[in-house]
Amino acid sequence: MLIAGPTASGKSALALRLADKLGGTIVNADSMQVYRDLRVITARPTPEEEARAPHRLYGQVDAAINYSTGQWLRDVGGVLGELSRAGRPAILVGGTGLYFKALTTGLAAVPPIPADVRSTVRGRLETEGVRALYEELRDRDPGTANRLMPNDRSRISRALEVVLATGRSLSDWHREGMPPLVDAGNAAKVFITCERQELLRRIETRFAAMLKAGALGEVRKLAARKLDPTLPAMKAHGVPWLIRHLNGEISLDEAAEGAIMDTRRYAKRQLTWFRNQMRDWLWVEPGAAEKAIESQQLVR
Repeated sequence: MLIAGPTASGKSALALRLADKLGGTIVNADSMQVYRDLRVITARPTPEEEARAPHRLYGQVDAAINYSTGQWLRDVGGVLGELSRAGRPAILVGGTGLYFKALTTGLAAVPPIPADVRSTVRGRLETEGVRALYEELRDRDPGTANRLMPNDRSRISRALEVVLATGRSLSDWHREGMPPLVDAGNAAKVFITCERQELLRRIETRFAAMLKAGALGEVRKLAARKLDPTLPAMKAHGVPWLIRHLNGEISLDEAAEGAIMDTRRYAKRQLTWFRNQMRDWLWVEPGAAEKAIESQQLVR
């Protein structure tokens, strides 16, 4: 079963209730909760919660690693095979839309992009603007360019990186990609949604709880490692703002305000992404999610 939703919507609590009831294993589908250094600031399941039910793919990656969707797909494939052989239900839960998309539709087998190519393209994005990169992509990979919006900075940059690094279009790589691991038509899947003001309240409440639980100390340890600030773990919501506070640039209240604002914007993007990309998912309020996913299980 697949459980997605915006940050702070109650996904993990639902997964734990279902795991208790069904004897299932909870499998992480959140790109930040994979990092070992980020338990508190990413609201990873607590040790007490992990003791209630088996949890997989949480905190297994060092923050110095740029962990990719492709690597997650390989890792989760091994976990799903293991659970299938053991006859245990898999409960995949998280907020990373691309993980769920790759899980149910497959992923292009694009090789790793060299750091110098990525750095060059991203530098050009800042100096030349997205329009210039889009025009170059139209020359080099018109098929991919025609499927993208001209102002889609991240996807245009990614597609251009691929063609510059490999000499082949992203479309070519998609044809040789990794197959889907889950048949979306036969999987129970829900997207938990909240009324806007309720979601904002949850985000604010959760960040305050993170600070009380030691998020600042966690980020202090991470900052002491002096890692590349462009690494995913260094850009987790709240991390850059708390580092600024630790550096004496802003107050803790200002850091909290900035982190909450970033999280609110991210939640909005999550809602838009799933609405456009995963149209066959059932959208439910938190209180109705458990019955909704159990009902889907019963008809399969």
